[in-house]
Amino acid sequence: MKISYNWLKDYLECDLAPEAVAEALTSIGLEVDSLEQIEEIPGGLAGVIVAEVVECVDHPDSDHLHITKLNTGDSELLQVVCGAPNVAAGQKVLLATVGTVLGEDFKIKKSKIRGVESFGMICAEDELGIGESHDGIMVLDPEAVVGTPAKDYLGLATDALIEIGLTANRVDAASHIGVARDLYAYLKHNNIPSKLNIPDVSAFAEGEGEAVPVEVLAADGAPRYTGTTIRGVKVEASPEWLQKKLLAIGLRPINNIVDITNFVLHEIGQPLHAFDLAKVAGGKVVVRRAEEGEKFVTLDGVERTLSAADLMIANTEKPMCLAGVFGGEESGVTEATTDVFLESAYFNPVSIRKSSKRHGLKTDASFRYERGADPLVVEYAAKRAALLIQEIAGGQIVGKVQEFYPEKIEKKVVDLDYDRIENFVGKKIGHEVIEAILENLAYEFIEKNETGAKVAVPSYMIDVYRECDIVEEILRIYGYNNIELPQAMRMSVNAPQKPEPEQVRKAVSDFLAANGFVETMNNSLTKSDYYSKLKTFPEEKCVRIMNPLSSDLNVMRQTLLLNGLEVVAYNINRQITNIKTFEYGSVYSFDPEKDGKTLDSYEEHTCYALFISGQPEKSWRTDPGKGNYFQLKGYLELLLKRFGCDIYSLETEAAPADIFSEGLAYNLPGSHQPLAVMGTIAPARLKQFGIKQPVFAAEINWPALLELVKRNKIRYKELPKFPEVRRDLAILLDESVTYADLRKSAFRVGKKLLKQVGLFDVYRGDKIAEGKKQYALSFVLQDLDKTLTDNDVEKVMSKLLSTFQNEFGATLR
Repeated sequence: MKISYNWLKDYLECDLAPEAVAEALTSIGLEVDSLEQIEEIPGGLAGVIVAEVVECVDHPDSDHLHITKLNTGDSELLQVVCGAPNVAAGQKVLLATVGTVLGEDFKIKKSKIRGVESFGMICAEDELGIGESHDGIMVLDPEAVVGTPAKDYLGLATDALIEIGLTANRVDAASHIGVARDLYAYLKHNNIPSKLNIPDVSAFAEGEGEAVPVEVLAADGAPRYTGTTIRGVKVEASPEWLQKKLLAIGLRPINNIVDITNFVLHEIGQPLHAFDLAKVAGGKVVVRRAEEGEKFVTLDGVERTLSAADLMIANTEKPMCLAGVFGGEESGVTEATTDVFLESAYFNPVSIRKSSKRHGLKTDASFRYERGADPLVVEYAAKRAALLIQEIAGGQIVGKVQEFYPEKIEKKVVDLDYDRIENFVGKKIGHEVIEAILENLAYEFIEKNETGAKVAVPSYMIDVYRECDIVEEILRIYGYNNIELPQAMRMSVNAPQKPEPEQVRKAVSDFLAANGFVETMNNSLTKSDYYSKLKTFPEEKCVRIMNPLSSDLNVMRQTLLLNGLEVVAYNINRQITNIKTFEYGSVYSFDPEKDGKTLDSYEEHTCYALFISGQPEKSWRTDPGKGNYFQLKGYLELLLKRFGCDIYSLETEAAPADIFSEGLAYNLPGSHQPLAVMGTIAPARLKQFGIKQPVFAAEINWPALLELVKRNKIRYKELPKFPEVRRDLAILLDESVTYADLRKSAFRVGKKLLKQVGLFDVYRGDKIAEGKKQYALSFVLQDLDKTLTDNDVEKVMSKLLSTFQNEFGATLR
């Protein structure tokens, strides 16, 4: 939001410099992003002064140049060569001295013109940027004082442009008067002399005759709508003062009628729209919803297809304006316009916001309407604009102001308890201070008593509903910096949850980062098309956004895997093919069997996702190899072991085939709660994202991982004093027998002596029958009380072999 310092002072009389105003605004919650000094003419004609031509003679080597001597107020005269035909001795002129920059980059330098030195330039109007004439130099009044800066002589105005970073809830400050109101309250509280001047509209008077009638067919979209008919206007360029006001905040003047509506918008904060009455077919203005698929050409010349939810301002034949957003190409005011219909209205913020998003149109009007314009300023704004039109463009108001206002919009009323407010504030600031601040902010006191009051909230304060909101209003004027920190602070400290989730999350992230993974962050919003062909994450379970910014951001993600594939594709497309990434974030789902009106219809939890793809750069020392399924599986299992998980105790099943071409899903034992899923991403999914190299991914269910950590009970014991013994077995087995089955049986038989079981070789092929495989297993034995003898070891190994033979049909190789 851009505020002109000079324009602001039209409504607030005070002696604060622009820098002090910016500091005050920031302290009361209107944070100033930038403060820029601006000149009416760029550069302010610095270096240009009033000078007197003392001597003027013809140049000896030219038939049109003159050699002049000028008095600039210094002791010595200045020599300047001039080519203007009207230069003469005795004139007062404007002289650009050496070093002056005119325009964007024209710098005056000491020069020689046909052998004669010249120390400046006597200027014409167009060279200074104050006119278009170049017939000759600009001759000043004889009374002009020599040495006076051109800026002072010409009375060039300087201004300061204050840019405020408005938050969504402060649309009340989206105007010069809105900012002046807040600043006035601040100045009054700090006893700084000031006066608030709001333009008077009491001179407004309705006219004779018949006004253009208004019919509102969509009362829900336009709770209040007014129209003023003005005939006999003359559309032309705006007066200089109005153009300067608009130019100061970066608006391009168009014509006097349009400029007035823009002026009132930035003065009061109320959007207005002027229609050419000659283009209002049927002589009637109709506020209605669009027909589904109806075509409409906006001011930018773009034909738009309307939705049945769009609110339109129409005549009896066709729409003229997308209400509160953008005007139509055929109904705008032009130089041929003589009669206008002036609209001032309060539109439903939700309706305007949806239309603005739907058509991708962001305007000054939609910015204010969708955040909540002031419903009670509608009439005042219409009168203010009508009076300005009469003053600047002539014309007469015809008939009565047409108004649709079926249900009066009342101000919000809030009960205040002063003691409770002071507890919120954290300081006894005094009841009289509370009342003074609220009165300066234009709060209306309905009732007062010793302990509190009942106040009516100004209609432009859209975010004030409760007492705590008013506390914020009081605090920002009183000054947060004026609330001292107490000498002692009391707080209750609750015992942290064990294990502490944040510490576990940090440990997981540190583990992955230490193993070469790079953390990424993605938007929780994604496109529903990703889920249209998935069974694991069906589209009907997506949490949908009611007013999406686009079709690419219309649902909440159900999994981190699809967003992660976007990251992989993005990097591959930029020649980064070696990828190891992870993400921690929330996923969301909806239960379609429930009504969606209660929180239990929705589910949210967090996950970790891991991705490996491509091949690291080769080294002369090692061949790193390509990322593969078993590399990812190793990282995942190592991570689970890091938190005490026995991998072989987890329940496993095949990973979902619509996401993975091969893979495993791990579940917690007993509860069947999904813990993790991993595998090779299916070709159909890779094609969906345009990825042409294999991608291996895993997703870890954070609540399940936290549950796993809770189950892990850490116990400490003395290091063993006696040595381990390792023995190997090579056995022939059926293909159906798994290593996990063998391992489970081995620990059952080995009991206390068996400490580790490992599979170090698998062989299929020559001299191995079809349907068979050879496993080479290692066994580590240890007795905590004594050194094992060969006899002890052989007994255990014999039991193991016998068990494998009897239970799995194993044959010793």
